Amino acid sequence: MTTQSQGLHTHVLDTLGLEISSGQCPPGSVLRTDELAQRFDVSRTVIREVIRVLESMHLVESRRRVGVTVRPTETWNVYDPQVIRWRLAGSDRPRQLRSLTVLRSAIEPVAAGLAARHATAEQCAELTERALGMVATSRGQQLEGYLEHDIAFHRIVLNASGNEMFARLGDVVAEVLAGRTHHQVMFEDPDPAAVTLHVRLAEAVREGDPEAAERITKEIAVGALHELDVLAP
Repeated sequence: MTTQSQGLHTHVLDTLGLEISSGQCPPGSVLRTDELAQRFDVSRTVIREVIRVLESMHLVESRRRVGVTVRPTETWNVYDPQVIRWRLAGSDRPRQLRSLTVLRSAIEPVAAGLAARHATAEQCAELTERALGMVATSRGQQLEGYLEHDIAFHRIVLNASGNEMFARLGDVVAEVLAGRTHHQVMFEDPDPAAVTLHVRLAEAVREGDPEAAERITKEIAVGALHELDVLAP
């Protein structure tokens, strides 16, 4: 795929993904290849490639003599990072953020407890480095810099758990954190208490204290839900 066709592919995919996930194209809607090619002024090949991606996310299905039909929301792969990104860009953002944050609150404390048992010295060092990076970017409206450290921090915790299922949720957590930042569901500067809790979590993991790691992560999750109550009621 050339750079130009890849750009067209991305544009069409994002547009259709947003329209489907926002309900603009509700379940049962029929998308016709010829009409889409004309609408976006692209080849049928590009449209077919986009449809294949949407099918892999279970957003649509192709039916002979019918066309491409939008599937019911309960069939969607809601863990796909792109689907999460599209849903967070829509009007249902507050509910989506809360749903994803509740998921995190169920998974991450357990992962943190396991990380305290299984993290390598290198992972402990990386976790401490990222926690200090969060401290360094927590003042002066440096949200993009803070986000980079925050995402990396939580990926390390999930990976250090030693559970491959938890580790695969790293992209989900990254999209939640990025969505909060890019859609202004964050304070201008991160909550100092939350920053401190991340430092304490890094210490608990390094000290091999699973009970403390799990307890602190629960506190982080409660704080995140409280922020949503204030910023995205």
